[in-house]
Amino acid sequence: MSSTRNPGRFAGLLYVLTGIPGFFAIEYVPSKLIVHGNATATASNIAAFETLFRLGIAAQLIGQAGFIFVALALYHLLKGVNRRDASLMVTLVVVGIPIGFLNELNSIAALALVRGADFLPVVEKPQREALAMLFLNLHFHGFVVAEIFWGLWLFPLGLLVYRSRFLPRFLGVWLVIDGFAYMILSLTEVLSPQYYDKVSTYAQPALFGEVAFMLWLVIKGARPPALDATPLLSAVV
Repeated sequence: MSSTRNPGRFAGLLYVLTGIPGFFAIEYVPSKLIVHGNATATASNIAAFETLFRLGIAAQLIGQAGFIFVALALYHLLKGVNRRDASLMVTLVVVGIPIGFLNELNSIAALALVRGADFLPVVEKPQREALAMLFLNLHFHGFVVAEIFWGLWLFPLGLLVYRSRFLPRFLGVWLVIDGFAYMILSLTEVLSPQYYDKVSTYAQPALFGEVAFMLWLVIKGARPPALDATPLLSAVV
């Protein structure tokens, strides 16, 4: 399938392909390995399934790198609507991605502590396990920081979709609501972390805005209207 024939479907497929490793790293791996409030059990799980933990780190890096190309594909699709807003969308994605890359250092540090690297024999095992849990908690909070940019880039994207005329307006509205949901989640964890889980539950319908947009692009596709060359030809004649 040519990205020129249907740039919307091409962008949607890229979106899905980068979303799969992201879901694996953010949802699946922690659900299998991390036992909240139990550093010893978590460390034992990571040691027993080290390959799975490493795959989670690799998947997150691949997903972050791949999302650059998603942003560029969406820019190609929507730049005709408003080039300034499309550029802002890409800029916010590019600014947010390094946070995700650096955040994986927390997972790498946790793995080093669990494995007991050569420079760690002087640290007792219970202390290493506690420190590993600390780095895993920092890894979660790194996502909380990244949620700011996960939300911000959806504002120009939603506005572009709403104004595009070749994509449903309700998707544009949903994407903007999705952006607000990410911002609220991030600020909730910073200001009132005891309410984060509850707010996250209530925010789920809003957070499906990206999923709906992704599926629309994959299933229906999208083609920007061709530029009308008639006035230019008339002027030449």
